[in-house]
Amino acid sequence: MTSPQSRSRSRRVPSHIAVRVAHAVLGGLVATGWLLLPLARAGSEAPAGAAREAGAGTPAGAPAAVTAQDATATGDLVPPLVAAGAAGAVAVYGYGRRRRRATTRTTPGGDPALTPLPELDRQARRLLVETDDCTRVCAEELDVAAERSAGDALEPFVYDLRHAQAALAVAFRLRQRLDEAEAGGTGADPAGDEDDRRDVLEEIVALCQDAGERLDTAAPGFDQIRALERNAVAALESAEARFREAGARTRAAEATLAGLHERYAPAAFLPVAGHAEQAKDRLLFTTSHLNQARQYADRGDGAKAAAHLRAAEGALAQASDLADGVERLAGELASAAAGLPGAVAAAEAARDAALALPPDARAGLVGALGHTESALSAVRHETAAGPHDPLEALRRVTEAAAGLAAAGGGDVPDGRGHALAPAHSALGGAACFIGTHRGAVGSEARTRLAEARRLLGPDPVPLSEVLRADGLAREARRLAERDVRAYGNPSGGRGGAGAGGAVLGGILPGDGEGGPMSYGGPRTRGRRGAYFT
Repeated sequence: MTSPQSRSRSRRVPSHIAVRVAHAVLGGLVATGWLLLPLARAGSEAPAGAAREAGAGTPAGAPAAVTAQDATATGDLVPPLVAAGAAGAVAVYGYGRRRRRATTRTTPGGDPALTPLPELDRQARRLLVETDDCTRVCAEELDVAAERSAGDALEPFVYDLRHAQAALAVAFRLRQRLDEAEAGGTGADPAGDEDDRRDVLEEIVALCQDAGERLDTAAPGFDQIRALERNAVAALESAEARFREAGARTRAAEATLAGLHERYAPAAFLPVAGHAEQAKDRLLFTTSHLNQARQYADRGDGAKAAAHLRAAEGALAQASDLADGVERLAGELASAAAGLPGAVAAAEAARDAALALPPDARAGLVGALGHTESALSAVRHETAAGPHDPLEALRRVTEAAAGLAAAGGGDVPDGRGHALAPAHSALGGAACFIGTHRGAVGSEARTRLAEARRLLGPDPVPLSEVLRADGLAREARRLAERDVRAYGNPSGGRGGAGAGGAVLGGILPGDGEGGPMSYGGPRTRGRRGAYFT
């Protein structure tokens, strides 16, 4: 199996420059032929005239006649030779181009019949979503398995998951670059753009397939370690304990939401406004399938008990994520409210320093100074008026100060610390929304989320990247909400109470007729579907 690192080296096809050079060479050959044609004819006519002049004193069949005939024959051969040379050059170039094209593609046997680009693009998007779902489900089930399995027993499966996540991260990065290039409207040669786009899409497909195959290969071994069919009763007891904890956290989230409503503007807690109700819906689904799992376990049908237990585990994980999202946002809002005065003071100091610059140095700062003053004035008004959104206020102040610094506004303090709070909040909110609605969310939102996560990695990043990550995370959330609205209300199929939310959350497949998602790749993740009745 080829590693993602080795496949990440782009394969390049001949550029349009080579095509133009070949065309120039062929044109030169044809032009040379036409230039030689008159000379050849003139050369053939001159010996013939000499032969006629000498004909009076030269007997028929003399060497002069033979010479004239030879010259005429040689002149007549020039145009065919030039045409043959040009045709040969065209054939050699065409064969070489087709050969290079076939060997640079990933189609079996180097078949030059390539997948159309629109279809290849759809395949890449589908695989990104599919692989992202697989890695999310694998991480969820590994967390559950870690409660009852030794860490060293699960280590190979953790390693396989990390390998798949690394390959997926590279694929998302390639997709982001491709989207940025398209949005930028690069004016390169259309043929070259098509070749480059195909290379990138093929690389995305290969990386996702590699990740999926690795997880598929690991799935049978993981089932042996978890042994849900043999240990259904013990696993049920653990799941029921987690169910009680999730229920308590959901009730706490409801109380927290009521407190947020009193302290902040509605826009501040809008990202989590529906979390408590959605968590209850997941818990309703959990209740139904824990009961069925218990019934099948009592009958000794471990396979069916494991299928329903796995569905309950997936819903429990999402109910906990939704409740945790409320508590996380409450902490972020409190932290932003505490940090806002310091950010405002820093922006005011930066504005005053810029205003103190000499007139000629301040001339280019008029727009940035106006924007900073406007942002500060609006934030002061909002905070004085009562409940407001401290995260959004902190974001606007930080962006205004950053714009002043970018315009050359003197010694502006680095606002990275203040900018990190809204950026991390936007990233966490988008990740929670996409994870709990992944059955409806497409590749575009996931790509923006992955890029925002990459920019806000563990290492310190400059302010410009923090601000960009913030914007990407908010765009990811907006795109995900758009996808969910377009998806509508899913049918629950045979999943019972709360199954519509389980389909929306990707716990059950989109048609509502398959089984719960389990550790594994695209081929194995739905393997318990046969027992989900």
